[in-house]
Amino acid sequence: MSRGLFITLEGGEGAGKSTQLDYIRRRIEAAGIPLHVTREPGGTPLAEQIRDLLLERCEEAMAADTELLLMFAARAQHLAVLIRPALARGEWVLCDRFTDATYAYQGGGRGIEPARIAVLEDWVQGDLRPDLTLLLDVPVAVGMARVGQRGELDRFEREQRDFFERVRAAYLARAAAEPERFRIIDAAEDVAGVQRQIDAVLTPLLARYGATSP
Repeated sequence: MSRGLFITLEGGEGAGKSTQLDYIRRRIEAAGIPLHVTREPGGTPLAEQIRDLLLERCEEAMAADTELLLMFAARAQHLAVLIRPALARGEWVLCDRFTDATYAYQGGGRGIEPARIAVLEDWVQGDLRPDLTLLLDVPVAVGMARVGQRGELDRFEREQRDFFERVRAAYLARAAAEPERFRIIDAAEDVAGVQRQIDAVLTPLLARYGATSP
């Protein structure tokens, strides 16, 4: 049995990932492909506990290295318990954020050197990388306006605009460096416009695996 496809969805705050993750899920499931939908940090009970540590506000400031190591601790558990076994069974995995987010948030946002992140990436993941990454790109001002309409913000959502500008720049730099894996989606469009762009990527992919278009 061939390994399943590993698809990740990336983007900054307010990019509309939750809405589009559900749309992608429905497209893949309608094609009859076994699929696991998950997220990072999190994805397993233990990794979700680490997620709570990362997102909850705390009186004690979290050091950037602590944040980075917690991200990879959650990722190691996620890979061992869910992602690797599913892919080995030939099932597809659709993940809301993965290691590209670490390069964007802890690398671009916090200023940790990409080479240090790469050491942990190789240690935790070995040669496993996503087969396809959809980057929902939106100008920071638009994303922040959308986030401002939500309720209480988590620890990351409370960062300042310059932090998110660095995050966006890091995402775009990674997409430029790996054009064969990344597909940039203009997430400033309305929901229907974003989904049309996603369809342009998914339809040929699903057809390649014998699936029909919607």
